[in-house]
Amino acid sequence: MEIRRPLPKNQSFLAASLAGLIVLVLLISGIKRSTDNPISCQSRSDYPTTPIQLRAILYYATSTGVPQQSKEEIKVTFDVLQSLSTSKYLVFGLGNDSVMWASLNTRGTTLFLEEDPEWVQSILKEAPDIRAHTIKYPTKLSQADDLLSSYKSEPECLPPKSYLRGNVKCPLALANLPEEVYETEWDMIMIDAPKGWYADAPGRMGAIYSAAVMARNRKGSGVTHVFLHDIDRRVEKIYEEEFLCKKYFVKGVGRLWHFAIPPAANGSDGSRNSSFC
Repeated sequence: MEIRRPLPKNQSFLAASLAGLIVLVLLISGIKRSTDNPISCQSRSDYPTTPIQLRAILYYATSTGVPQQSKEEIKVTFDVLQSLSTSKYLVFGLGNDSVMWASLNTRGTTLFLEEDPEWVQSILKEAPDIRAHTIKYPTKLSQADDLLSSYKSEPECLPPKSYLRGNVKCPLALANLPEEVYETEWDMIMIDAPKGWYADAPGRMGAIYSAAVMARNRKGSGVTHVFLHDIDRRVEKIYEEEFLCKKYFVKGVGRLWHFAIPPAANGSDGSRNSSFC
């Protein structure tokens, strides 16, 4: 969600806007018909159109921006979203696809975390139904290698003691997120932010680590679905290997990888030791 385009000022962008509308229609209807989930066979009256869905159509019909992920990448997450009766969906990043995700998860909860307050206000001005918090990341991309090599020396970073809220001893832990983030057991976590292509950018080290901790510390049944975008980049790749784990890998499409991480409490795969993987 790092490539951002300004919202349109007038109808001179109509040609480009139609592309966004087509994407939305394909996702809400075309992709839905392509799945075998019984939900797609329900009568349309069972799932009436909601205000956020109507606003999403208007948003993409009048915007130059289209979702940053490809249709094939989006479908990976969409298929999981559709397979769950309701979903608590946490998204690191706020972008041109945020309205889409909120409109596709009207029966659940979708929350966005974004580091740029001006961008949050820009999106909320056009889509006030979106739920988003502005957060700060304590790291820089230039620190990625040092953080990866040193985190094991801090017991508060390691399982089974790893936690997030107030964990100032662990430099990878996002310790000052809104309380709602800590109090909710998220079924799905998308990592498509923060910025991670220049040395002084926050990088996604903390987001990847914190998603792994949330998934492992889950108290309820079932796995946490974690989606990591831009897996072609070096930092995303080495942090995925360290914290999201090859054994939890489900599938990869384009630059998006999907992991299904079980709670560490079940200990069925030896995950209760001091290693994430």
